[in-house]
Amino acid sequence: MKAIIIDDEPDCVKLLALQLKMYCPQVEVVAECLGSEEGLAAMRSKNPHVVFLDIEMPKMNGFQMLELVGDLTFAVVFVTAYDKFAVKAFKFSAIDYLLKPTDAKDLQAAVLKVERSQRTDARQLELLKQQLQPHNIRPFPEKIALPHQNGVVFVELKKVVYCEADDNYTRFFLTDGQKYLVSKTLRDIQETLEERNFLRVSRQHLVNLDHIAKFMKGEGSYVVMTDGTSITAAKSQKDKLIERFGWL
Repeated sequence: MKAIIIDDEPDCVKLLALQLKMYCPQVEVVAECLGSEEGLAAMRSKNPHVVFLDIEMPKMNGFQMLELVGDLTFAVVFVTAYDKFAVKAFKFSAIDYLLKPTDAKDLQAAVLKVERSQRTDARQLELLKQQLQPHNIRPFPEKIALPHQNGVVFVELKKVVYCEADDNYTRFFLTDGQKYLVSKTLRDIQETLEERNFLRVSRQHLVNLDHIAKFMKGEGSYVVMTDGTSITAAKSQKDKLIERFGWL
């Protein structure tokens, strides 16, 4: 697997190249680029399978570089020092990312994902750009990217009725009856959707508040979703439901 590393920090480039050699022997680094112009030339000429790309660089940022490349025939893994808020944006768009300093296990996991998918969808990049705008002016994307089989499925959030934990996976239930199994925990999904009108009502379920049709209170409180599904609501979440809706 041919890889290119693009980062304006020389130490970061050297460290990542060393880690790939040590922990990912199937990866051959064909170019180590210390800037956007050098990186752009390498992406066009080296025919890489994956590009490890910093976002904030002088002259051009990572998004501008990818726009100039045009159709992406390779996978992109962003290597970034962004904070916890921005990490949610990466998860929302299903874009692979590594936090600086790079952890070996995270690097191996990212390479494994690249081996399975081989390329990054331009729509994922658009979702990520939207999410990384300043928080107070950022428009909420209408879709979420769900890694699915050999690609990514883009699902409108308004069509997600609820999400259900399945060990280390999460199953999405949609209004049209479709179901998607995603290799992320419900906690990961919660972190991504908690600001998008979703609420964790129990250990097993995260629900779209717009799809709650009824709340049945009593000893065994539960919500009835618009698709007819009844979902038990934990006692600890009752106050959160009251707060979000101003009801009961």
